[in-house]
Amino acid sequence: MTEKPRAGWGHVSLQVLLLVYLLLPLAATGLYAFAKNWQNTLLPKQWTLEWFNAMFTDMRFFIALWNSFYLCAISVALSLVVMLPAVFVLTVYFPKWESFMKGIVVLPYAVPGVVAAVGLIRTYSSGPIEIAGTAYLLIGAYFVAVLPYMYQGLRNSMLTVSAPELMQAAELLGAKPIKAFLTVVFPNILPGVMISTLLSFSVLFGEFVLTNMLVGAHIPTIQVYLYQRSGESGHLSSAIGITYFVFILLLSMVLLKLGRRLNRGTRP
Repeated sequence: MTEKPRAGWGHVSLQVLLLVYLLLPLAATGLYAFAKNWQNTLLPKQWTLEWFNAMFTDMRFFIALWNSFYLCAISVALSLVVMLPAVFVLTVYFPKWESFMKGIVVLPYAVPGVVAAVGLIRTYSSGPIEIAGTAYLLIGAYFVAVLPYMYQGLRNSMLTVSAPELMQAAELLGAKPIKAFLTVVFPNILPGVMISTLLSFSVLFGEFVLTNMLVGAHIPTIQVYLYQRSGESGHLSSAIGITYFVFILLLSMVLLKLGRRLNRGTRP
């Protein structure tokens, strides 16, 4: 038996440095959220839960958290319902159109958020469809903004499991296309679907420019709430940021664990 190659000290050191680089700002934010007074010392002199108490006793925080959650959940679910069958049909039956589809879905990258928001406001603030400042407009903007992440994640998953070959094998055994997709292809791409969903949700949950310009204070989200209270106290802003991170972390863990269980349950 051949031994697995071991990572050298250089690779381990690089990974440790990268981990420290990524976690150090988060750790400093967490310390500042629990600090009572932190000015000229390496660590805070006093610790307190005052900032978390001020946040959790404010009903605006829970309203903003709920607004962010349901808006992002609806947008991601709508994107998944539309993009999953579209990417499947494109990958399996029309692979020649993939290059054209790539150019379409990356268009949100080419349009800055401010420009997109101004265009949407001018388009939907008058005329037969007046939805400016409503959740409908924000969900539509979220749907477009998340297209690149959803498309690329689903496409990579289908190419990884060789979806065209799986469909051909299932159809040769007598399965109809819809049944072959639901029983053969979908269980194999389920981990990729969950990862694409989590990535899209995380991106939308942290979106500020589109949300602030399209709905602003009409539908306050967690990012708008953080912006509104950032001028009151840096400690309070840190507490909101840490709570936001923990919420995303717990939600990601739950969804990933659910995805693994569903994946094990669909295997023979």
